[in-house]
Amino acid sequence: MTQPFADAALAPYTVSEEECAAIAAAIDTDELVELALTLGNIPSRSREELAAAMHVHDWMKAEGFRPRLVGATPERPNVIGEYGGQGIPVHGGGANLLFTAHLDTESPSGIAEHDRFRYRESTLADPEWSKCWLDEEGRLRGYPVSNDRGPMSCFLIATKALKKAGIALAGKTWITACPGEIGPEPIEEFSGIAYNGKDIGAHYLFHHGGVAPDYAIAAEGTDFGLTWQGCGYALFKVSIFGQGMFTPILDAPEFAAEHPNPIYRLGAVIDALHAWGQDWERESVMETLSGAIHPKVQIASVRGGMPIDFGAGTEVCALYIEVSLSPRRKAAEAMHGITAAMRGLDLAGFEVEPVVVRHGFEANPAEVAPLVGAVAAATQLTRGEELQPAHPVYSSMWRDHNVFNMHRIPAVTTGMPRWRPTGADLASSALVYALTMLAICGRAEGGPASDGPTSVYGDNESPF
Repeated sequence: MTQPFADAALAPYTVSEEECAAIAAAIDTDELVELALTLGNIPSRSREELAAAMHVHDWMKAEGFRPRLVGATPERPNVIGEYGGQGIPVHGGGANLLFTAHLDTESPSGIAEHDRFRYRESTLADPEWSKCWLDEEGRLRGYPVSNDRGPMSCFLIATKALKKAGIALAGKTWITACPGEIGPEPIEEFSGIAYNGKDIGAHYLFHHGGVAPDYAIAAEGTDFGLTWQGCGYALFKVSIFGQGMFTPILDAPEFAAEHPNPIYRLGAVIDALHAWGQDWERESVMETLSGAIHPKVQIASVRGGMPIDFGAGTEVCALYIEVSLSPRRKAAEAMHGITAAMRGLDLAGFEVEPVVVRHGFEANPAEVAPLVGAVAAATQLTRGEELQPAHPVYSSMWRDHNVFNMHRIPAVTTGMPRWRPTGADLASSALVYALTMLAICGRAEGGPASDGPTSVYGDNESPF
C-alpha cells in the first residue's frame, strides 16, 4: 500500500468546524490586504531591512504579541513575537510551533555600479521591484508581497484571529520576521558582516532568539502545496590562468584556443562546465514522498582583467558557477566533478574554489508527519481539498525551513499562491495557518491566553 503524502488524522489536535468558523470570522480580509501592501511598500532590499522590521515589531506590540528584536547588527534585526504557551492542553496538542518569513525582497541591489552589470535599464525601471498595489482585477502586485511579506502578513493576521476569537493555545507559537534570506553572500572584496545574508537571519534567530520549537513553518508562496525538503547551493570560482602580453608586441594566433590571454579560452571552458552541469542536474533529481527536487546549475558571473589597465590583456579570469545541492548531495561531489571537467581542457592552469557552500536538508518523514497532518486538516477545512506536494521549483531552492531541518526541527514550507494572489487567497492562507497553529499547539483550558510574560525576557526587550 502506498504511503499517503499527508494524513490529516495525525494532527495532534482535531479542530472542530465551530472553531474553524470562529477563526474564519475573525480574519478581516481588508485588514490583511492592507497589512500586506503596507509592509510591501516599505523599502527592504537585502541589507536595508530595518524599517520593515520595526513596522512588524510595532504591529506585534500593538496586538499584544510581546515582540523583541534579536540581531547580529542593530541595522538588521530579527523580530520575534509569541502567542500562547501557558495553558493545559484540551484533547491533544501542546507542542510549540514557529513561523518565519523574510523581510528582504528580491531586487536589484541599489548600487548603481553593480546593477548596471546585471540588468537592462528597462528591467531596473520595473515598478514591481519596490512598489505594491491592488490591481483592477483584485490581484496584489509587487514582488515584496509575493516574496515574502504577503505570507508574513498571513501568519500575523492568523495569530490575531486566534486571539480575537478567544482561542487560547496550550503550546506556544512564535511568529518571526528575519533579514537576509535572499542574500547577499560575503565574497572576495565584498566581505564581512555588511554582506552577510542568511547567517544573520534564521540561523541567528535559531541560536540566539530564545526559541525552542517542536516544529517550524517557513511561510512562503507555494500555491498552497507543501514540502519538507529543500536544496542548498554552492558557488564555485573557476579561475583560468594564462599569460599577459603587451598588446603592441602580441602576435595573435589563428585559433583562440592558442591565445595566451585566458579570456580567449572561456568558450571551451563554458562548454565543458555546461556539459558537466547537465549531467549534475540529471543525476541530482530526487523523488520522495515530499515531492520532486530538480537541482539546477548556472554560470552566475565572469571576472577577468581590469578595464582601466588594458595594455597587456590579463593573466587571470574566472567564472562563477552556481550549483544547486539536493539534500542528499554535498559540495565536495560538485567540486570533484568540476575539477575533472576542467582537467580535460588544454589550459595553462586552473583552480576551482568553493566560495559559498550551503547544503540542503530534508525532514524525517515520520517526525514531520504530525505537522503535515495539521496542515492537511487545515487545508481540508479551509479549502475543501486535499493537501498536495509543492511544485518541484519550491523544493529545489533555498528556503529557511532548511535552517530548522538542519537542526533536527521538523519543518516545512507552505503558503499562498506565489504569483499575483488575491485578497481571498491571502485570507485562505491565513486561515490555514491559524488552524495549523491550533492543531499543533492545541487548545488550552480557561479561555484566551494571558497577555502576561511567557518567556525569560519578561516585558523587557533585549534588542542585541
